[in-house]
Amino acid sequence: MSATTGYAPILSEPRGSGDVPFRPDPRIKRIAGAILVLWLLTCVYIVSPEQQAVVTRFGAVTEPRVMPGIHISLPWPIDRVTKLKVQQLQRLVVGGDIPDGVLGRTQPLQSQWITGDQNIINMRVVVQYSVSVPSDYLFRSQDVAKAVGAAVESEMARRIATRDVDAVLTTEKAAIQEEVRAAAQKRINDYRAGVLLSTINIESVTPPPEAADAFRDVASARADAVRIVNQAEGYANDVIPKARGEARQLIEQSEAYKEKSINSASGDAARFSALEAEYAKAAQVTSERLYAEAMEQILPKIKKMIVDHNGNLDLTILRKGDPPPAAPKK
Repeated sequence: MSATTGYAPILSEPRGSGDVPFRPDPRIKRIAGAILVLWLLTCVYIVSPEQQAVVTRFGAVTEPRVMPGIHISLPWPIDRVTKLKVQQLQRLVVGGDIPDGVLGRTQPLQSQWITGDQNIINMRVVVQYSVSVPSDYLFRSQDVAKAVGAAVESEMARRIATRDVDAVLTTEKAAIQEEVRAAAQKRINDYRAGVLLSTINIESVTPPPEAADAFRDVASARADAVRIVNQAEGYANDVIPKARGEARQLIEQSEAYKEKSINSASGDAARFSALEAEYAKAAQVTSERLYAEAMEQILPKIKKMIVDHNGNLDLTILRKGDPPPAAPKK
């Protein structure tokens, strides 16, 4: 402290010429602004026509189905948008993979099925499905394809077990496919897997290799039996209508002859009765008229020679109208 003034001197450091106030770099401002704009742009998203979307907020579903168009949500990572192609068909093979079939390999545990008559067959089923409920498809099942395959496989086994092997190999394939599709769809709806089954197609169904020859022999014999039966039925269908037609024709001809004979006899009887009545009235005149009518019918059919009452006859007229005599042979 100074003795003269009684105040302590105020000490201060002189400012150097290089000390300036802090100012942020403009480039950092621009980068931060661009990041902010990009972050805000995550609020806008577009769903294409073949898609549907699901919006989740901190993991919870807020919009389970967003239709195609332009939409707005909270910026990422508050809201997350998951898009799905709901119209795209997905393919699943039950009973082995398609490359295995191409290479001629079989997977017995996956491709073998047992029928109602205790026969074993190899069968591969192709399933096509699409997304029906996007939120369920994303969050209800850990492995949707596996759940669909299990549902189809269980319902297929149930239907195969109620039919014999011949029905499965030949006539019942279409009915089995439709029954399995309906039952598996109901089971998938119970699972809430969010899947719609489009088609279920039994792509191949064959007997085991060990019994393939016997199955072919049986199928060939069955085909021959069907062919012979069809030929017999075709012959019967050709002969029976002809026989029935001929029988009908004979019946109609006999009926016509019967009617003709009855009508002719009735006419003759009526004519005879009329003549009898006329004869009773005038016997001479009626006799002469009947004689003349008879001659009118008889004489035109025979050669006639008329002789006068004197008995003179010109014999030269006998040869008139006859063909000339043939010339003598040399």
